[in-house]
Amino acid sequence: MTLREPPHHETLTCYCDYQCRLPDCVQRYRAWENNRYHAIANGTWQPLLDAEPIRQHLLHLHAAGITIHRVATITGLTYRAVRNFTQHDYGNTAPRKRRVTREVAAKILAVNTRDHTPGNVDSTGSRRRLHALMAIGWPLLYTAQHAGIHPSNRSVIVARPTIRAATAQKITATYDELKNRKPARHGIRPTSIKRAKQQASANRWPPPAYWDETGAIDDPHFEPMYRVTRREIVAHDANWIMRTTGVSREDAANRLGVTKSYIDHAFRDHPEYAVEVAA
Repeated sequence: MTLREPPHHETLTCYCDYQCRLPDCVQRYRAWENNRYHAIANGTWQPLLDAEPIRQHLLHLHAAGITIHRVATITGLTYRAVRNFTQHDYGNTAPRKRRVTREVAAKILAVNTRDHTPGNVDSTGSRRRLHALMAIGWPLLYTAQHAGIHPSNRSVIVARPTIRAATAQKITATYDELKNRKPARHGIRPTSIKRAKQQASANRWPPPAYWDETGAIDDPHFEPMYRVTRREIVAHDANWIMRTTGVSREDAANRLGVTKSYIDHAFRDHPEYAVEVAA
């Protein structure tokens, strides 16, 4: 079985769910285990709590207009971590969390309708979801309408840095519903499917499978490397090194661990990065 690459190495998730064995991650897990054993021995261990009160609280917030995206923004938790407590509007594609740590429970329960109102969230995840659906043939016009978005606003959504949290949640619900379906079976014309795929391919927008693999669709700091070749990466890095330090291609090649000829070919294939700074 091929294991997925962890989306990050900041929690125990990479060790437990992805079988990551980087030294820092193993040390973090062992430290957690030691603390747990000592806490059990001292009678201070606090087991996981039932997540049902969290689910009910999130549904209450949602009814008041505070979306999953908004809760994630307020608490500092990831969107996926919050969403997994409830399947509201998301079908049965993933198991719902049944247990929760006291720390996470406290963060979510602290969100209330008095102190927090519906607001804006980062549009990165929504934009990537719309583009990912295009990569498998869903036209932007269709997905926008399916999400209850006026057609005239669809281009605004993918351009703005932030959008309404309620709009983001509608897009997420549409994405979860359509990402495993074939457009041709739902009345989308072949020409529209082809056009959507061609636009996505030209812009190198990753499909849903890529985002399922990385788990970083909502992370604005994650730079997708979908269909990016090693030669393009070298051209990009060499461009940056030469512009910022003023070194020659040969020196840049030494820093990158490649030959000058490799950089020459990389710049030839990707002239947008080609630069001559030093002789």
